[in-house]
Amino acid sequence: MRRKSDKAFTLVELLVVIAIIGILIALLLPAVQAAREAARRISCTNNLSQVVLAVQNYSMANFVYPPGTINDEGPIVNLPAGYHHNWISQILPYMEETNTYNHVNFAAGVYDESNAQVRQVRIGALMCPSSPWGGRSEIGVTSYAGCHDPLETPIDEDNQGVFFRNSAVHYEDVTDGSAHTIFVGEKFVEENDALGWMSGTKATLRNTGAVINVERPQRRGAMPESPPPDKGNLFVGGFGSYHPAGAQFAFGDGHVSFLRENIEPEVLQQLAHRADGKLLMRDDF
Repeated sequence: MRRKSDKAFTLVELLVVIAIIGILIALLLPAVQAAREAARRISCTNNLSQVVLAVQNYSMANFVYPPGTINDEGPIVNLPAGYHHNWISQILPYMEETNTYNHVNFAAGVYDESNAQVRQVRIGALMCPSSPWGGRSEIGVTSYAGCHDPLETPIDEDNQGVFFRNSAVHYEDVTDGSAHTIFVGEKFVEENDALGWMSGTKATLRNTGAVINVERPQRRGAMPESPPPDKGNLFVGGFGSYHPAGAQFAFGDGHVSFLRENIEPEVLQQLAHRADGKLLMRDDF
């Protein structure tokens, strides 16, 4: 028969083994999470590459980049009222989404009942896999936005980015060089982002008037805070992502770069301006 001391010793051994297993799991968990995030970031890079390639193909076919948003009156108000067809709708045929494109009624505004069904379509290439909000809206949303201006200013015809109200920017108009100009970047999907990927409002257009990730929720899965009331429905907002320490951006030449959230604001604004003529040092970003 085994003595009580032997049983106690066995129990201690078991507890030690359990403790070691717990420590190993605690050590491995961050590595597993980092590996998953790395995979999601690669997938996000592929999405942005596909989007900016579609923009380039549109330009080659039409000799102009797609308009950021189309509307007779400006500035653009972030409400479901207006024509508001945007740059994403225009590039759908170049993203293997021709069938979706064919269901868009361009004779009516985005929010017309005739476009209600197509607005519900969720396009995988428009969503960053690190975002927790891809499928929580009745309207299809997007994690990616075209750059309309270097500063926080309403979306209008005088913006200095590539995509803005009634824009018709040619390759030659990007005099700072397409390799040095932000075309598309990541943004947070907001809880009230019911305007969706078809809407040429802040839902698909952003600026570099604020540093990257300034609107990041304090808790993963929480929604970004609403803009201050005094900024109203003309407030656009900046770029951001659920990737740690920065966000990804697609440039006009087709490459995708991860810009850190501590990038100098002046440098970020230079990258958003299509033709400011300022000298940009590569090491700046």
